[in-house]
Amino acid sequence: MRIVIAGGHGQIALRLERLLAARGNEVAGIIRKAEQSDDLRTAGAEPVVLDLESASVEEVAERLRGADAAVFAAGAGPGSAVQRKDSVDKGAAVLFADAAVRAGVRRFVIVSSMGADPEHQGNEVFDVYLRAKGAADAYVRGLDSLDWTILRPGALTDDAGTGLVRLEARTGRGPVPREDVAAVLAELLDSPATSGLTLELISGSTPVSVAVKAVAGN
Repeated sequence: MRIVIAGGHGQIALRLERLLAARGNEVAGIIRKAEQSDDLRTAGAEPVVLDLESASVEEVAERLRGADAAVFAAGAGPGSAVQRKDSVDKGAAVLFADAAVRAGVRRFVIVSSMGADPEHQGNEVFDVYLRAKGAADAYVRGLDSLDWTILRPGALTDDAGTGLVRLEARTGRGPVPREDVAAVLAELLDSPATSGLTLELISGSTPVSVAVKAVAGN
C-alpha cells in the first residue's frame, strides 16, 4: 500500500513509518520543516514538505492522490498556544480529511485522544485541546466518503512497547507506549473491517494483532 501520514515527524508517526516501511509499504510523511526530511528518510518514508496550517485542500489532495490510505497523526504539541489547538488539532485534521475525500482516498485513520469531546468543559489549554480533537473526530465521522477509524490512546509514554494492549470502545484511562500505538495503527491500516469504529487504547494483556482482529469482528 501507499500510505500518507500527516504529522510525519511526530513521535508516533516516525515509529509508524518504520513499521510500515519494514512491511514493504510505500510511505510518505507530511512535514512542515525541510530539515526534518532526513529523519523521515531514515525511517523509510518519503518526506513531503507542506504546512497544513496554510495549505489549500487542493494542495493537500495533490499529495494524497494515488494513496491507498491516509493517517492523521499531526498535533500542535504540548506547550503550544491555544490558537494552534484549533488550527492544527482541529483545522488541519478537517483539511486533511477533506483532501482525502477530494483525492479519492477512502481509508482514513485519525490519531485522537482519550477524552476528546467537542462539548468538553473547561478553559485550560488541555480542555481546548480535547474540544478541538473531539470536533475533528465528529467531522470525520460525518464524511460518508471515508472509511474512517478513530484511535484514542491513553497517556502516551516513551517506554519500550510490549506488544500487549487493551483496545475497545471504552477502556478506561491508562498509559500506553507510543511504540504500541504505532503497532496498533499499522494493524488498523491492514484491517478495513475496523472502519466506522472509535477505539480507545491502553496497555493490556492482548497481543496487538489479536486485539485488532477482535474489534474487527474476526
